[in-house]
Amino acid sequence: MLFGIIPTPPPLRARSRVYDLKARLDWGEPALTIIDIRDRQEFHFSHVMGAISMPLPELVKRALSTLELNRDIYLYSDTDEDTAAAAVQLRQAGFRNVSEVQGGLPAWKAMGYPIEKGVVVGG
Repeated sequence: MLFGIIPTPPPLRARSRVYDLKARLDWGEPALTIIDIRDRQEFHFSHVMGAISMPLPELVKRALSTLELNRDIYLYSDTDEDTAAAAVQLRQAGFRNVSEVQGGLPAWKAMGYPIEKGVVVGG
């Protein structure tokens, strides 16, 4: 808390559970980015509400061109292995605050947290 008046969220961890991310979103603090590293078709089918799509093959290039290196970043996929690989790439590129959302989208959905759905185009 800042002077006991304004509470602050807990520090970003290298690995987060889905409810850690949900708590951070409920906090209302905008200084974070949620990145879905799955392919665009999967992203458009459904994704964590507020997430942006940066498929793994283009992740580092796009992140470097659009995000600050000190930005709080939450990464997810369908598997923890893909998420961990993406986190390694971002950390090696100089991003300091990267958290792997354990369980990814399946865990997020299992908790009943909000998702956005779209129409799959060209599939």
